[in-house]
Amino acid sequence: MGFLDRFLQKPYLPPLEDIKDSDIVAIADGEMIDIKEVSDPMFAEEMMGKSLAFRYDKKTILCAPANGELTALFPTGHAFGITTNEGVELLVHCGVDTVNAKGDGFRLFKKQGDTVKAGDPVVEVDFPRLSEKYDMSTILILTNDNGKQIDFIDRQPVKRGQSLIK
Repeated sequence: MGFLDRFLQKPYLPPLEDIKDSDIVAIADGEMIDIKEVSDPMFAEEMMGKSLAFRYDKKTILCAPANGELTALFPTGHAFGITTNEGVELLVHCGVDTVNAKGDGFRLFKKQGDTVKAGDPVVEVDFPRLSEKYDMSTILILTNDNGKQIDFIDRQPVKRGQSLIK
């Protein structure tokens, strides 16, 4: 292994066990916050779909919330979408107006079209640095429930891989 290889390696996070295709799980250890606290009305009023919001206080690796395909991945790293193996569509949006960071503070580990399992690392986000300029609320949006009844848990601290469904 060369010197640079250590910096280019993908992070190791232990795989999550027993995640069903119907599961939606926490993308990282963090604090769930009231969606109405998000500064952008589009997110705060859940205009794109039923949503959860989270806060992270350190550099954090955000993971896939479900088993499926990474159907959208912005090259800036600020957002990614997954279509689950059951056809449910989810969008993870890291911060408000962070597209303007042009990728600075984000490090991608996957590419659009990749198959992912819940808990697979997708992007590392430097929350402390980005929070100096942006509202770094991270939003998980259910953009298409594919006819399934999905109810999210109440606000609480969460751990990567914890179910977000009641």
